[in-house]
Amino acid sequence: MDLSYQDIKFLPGVGPKKADLFNKELGIHSVEDLLRYYPYKYVDRSRFYYLHEINEEMPFIQVKGQIIRFEKVGEGHNQRLTAVFSDGKNTIELVWFKGVKYAMEKYHTKVDYVIFGKPSPFNGRFNIVHPEIEIASKMPPPEQMGLVPFYNTSEKMKSSFLNSKTIQKIIFPLVQSIKTGIPETLPAYILQKFALMNLTESLVNVHFPKNADALNKARQRLKFEELFYIQLSILRLKNWRDLQSKGFVFGTIGHYFNTFFNTYLPFELTGAQKRVLREIRIDVASGRQMNRLLQGDVGSGKTLVALMVMLMAVDNNFQACIMAPTEILATQHFASLNEFLGDIGVNVALLTGSTRPKDRVILHEKLRSGELNILIGTHALIEDVVQFKNLGLVVIDEQHRFGVEQRSKLWKKNVQPPHILVMTATPIPRTLAMTLYGDLSVSVIDELPPGRKPIQTYHYYDNKRPSINSFIAKQIEAGRQVYIVYPLIQESEKIDLRNLEEGYEYMREVFPNYSISMVHGKLKPKEKDYQMQKFVTGETQIMVATTVIEVGVNVPNASVMVIESAQRFGLSQLHQLRGRVGRGAEQSFCILLTGYKLASDTRKRMEIMVRTNDGFEISEADLQIRGPGDLEGTQQSGLPFELKIANLAQDGKMLEIARNAAIEILENDPQLEKPENRILVNQLRKLKTNTLNWGSIS
Repeated sequence: MDLSYQDIKFLPGVGPKKADLFNKELGIHSVEDLLRYYPYKYVDRSRFYYLHEINEEMPFIQVKGQIIRFEKVGEGHNQRLTAVFSDGKNTIELVWFKGVKYAMEKYHTKVDYVIFGKPSPFNGRFNIVHPEIEIASKMPPPEQMGLVPFYNTSEKMKSSFLNSKTIQKIIFPLVQSIKTGIPETLPAYILQKFALMNLTESLVNVHFPKNADALNKARQRLKFEELFYIQLSILRLKNWRDLQSKGFVFGTIGHYFNTFFNTYLPFELTGAQKRVLREIRIDVASGRQMNRLLQGDVGSGKTLVALMVMLMAVDNNFQACIMAPTEILATQHFASLNEFLGDIGVNVALLTGSTRPKDRVILHEKLRSGELNILIGTHALIEDVVQFKNLGLVVIDEQHRFGVEQRSKLWKKNVQPPHILVMTATPIPRTLAMTLYGDLSVSVIDELPPGRKPIQTYHYYDNKRPSINSFIAKQIEAGRQVYIVYPLIQESEKIDLRNLEEGYEYMREVFPNYSISMVHGKLKPKEKDYQMQKFVTGETQIMVATTVIEVGVNVPNASVMVIESAQRFGLSQLHQLRGRVGRGAEQSFCILLTGYKLASDTRKRMEIMVRTNDGFEISEADLQIRGPGDLEGTQQSGLPFELKIANLAQDGKMLEIARNAAIEILENDPQLEKPENRILVNQLRKLKTNTLNWGSIS
């Protein structure tokens, strides 16, 4: 009988009330859910310690001995119970602040106990607060106890006495009874090929490992399985889409592309840009719909590549569009494209919330008739009234800024889906790209255009402010412009806003002869655009802002980025902000300002920023430091599926092995019809892995 579907309320020690807490707090409903609720750490209880061995580094100790005496201090809520415990040679104090009456009734002197807990130094001695105590004769020998699991629980669960120890007591008999009750979820040939432990053994050893080696093998198997099924579902979906979705064929490299390439190209393409164009050219000529992610650091020349792909569309009598997240970014794309194209004869238009009604009427007519070749805009592009004659290519810039429904509306603007090119300046670590965008083809521009100088980055403490101010003054006197960025984090918005306003007043006092713009998210859109535009045109020399300027402002003349309270920003965000400068030929600078007291993680972030300008190196470091759920580009909402045991920051190699295994299986059996792969189909059906299909909704 398969135990895995059984409701947990029927398990010994659970019942309806605890089952309800498991459901609501942890999403655990069935026996399988509980078995797949893995411990977050293990404590070695395979030996007893002597009290003279204790030091501050030890997280937990286990000691055998007797209570010599008790001492109760205080009354009512303020009472405290202390017991002096001896291992025969030395003593330690056991302390209770809660459950004093219970402890006094339950524990006695002159009884052999095993105590377990975290030793803490207090007044030159060690004590253990709220220790676990068991009668020694009722305990198994320590070598049988081995590694003891610890489980995460919520405050609500703890207040109902459903803590890690209780979960351990519920799972222990369950694990003993599953020796034959859990069906295998991986085919025998996979277990054999990768020398993986079977599922039952893995579940037994992940909860109550015989030893460290057994635990390691169990975790490896369960991690592989988790990553393998995510990859298999993503790749199967991609295969299905490749078969189903026919794409427009851009068979001609014609007049516009060739004229632009030979006459209008502002500088020679980098090797990376040429490579990406070749990859895209193969896609759009294949007869299959392209779904490609184009990653490239700020200033790497993604827009130029996108333009050249749009010219391929125009050469083949198709229209193209670019959707940008903000009006200012859409306007900049419009200006850049017009500058690139000159008088080549391609009709480009801009559609945003600010486009006047009478201009819209003319624009819509030209779009429907096909007279308009390229349309650039914000989410105004997805309105029903926007109808193309023959949309063949959709370029989406900073796609994580758009909602799923918004993107899917663009996708439906033609009878047959257009080619999709998704661009992002937020470098995505390889492991994250393989999972978040596993069904998209990925292209990377990893070279900067010629003539760009790497930005010099410095980390200073607040006491260096006077010399930073004089450096700013010299830069402005040389004709440059400066950004001063303040954090604006939701939780402390009022304080942050005050800091920003105080910073603005401070800059006005220090630089009375210069014009200063101030921009933050609370400003009305028109005022924000007006202030930004003043900086773009050079009317103001200094912009004091929050992270609203992170994406979308292209001011080649700005050469200094000062980031105030830099410790409050993540690595990817710091890198994005730094990318606002260094867009011209002049040397640019990024100054990270912090207080002197910094956590070690923060200090590490500052060191990485000073050491490298490589966005991909930074994104990998960010993944290591912060984990996948908090990275820019995933909207800080974590992944679109839940990882229960694998960790993308640490298991990159395992992910690659799992992905290659999935690729090989699908190459040999695309529909998973072979008898030995039936187990895969059943498991894919069973898994509720909510993997978003980014490709088909971009």
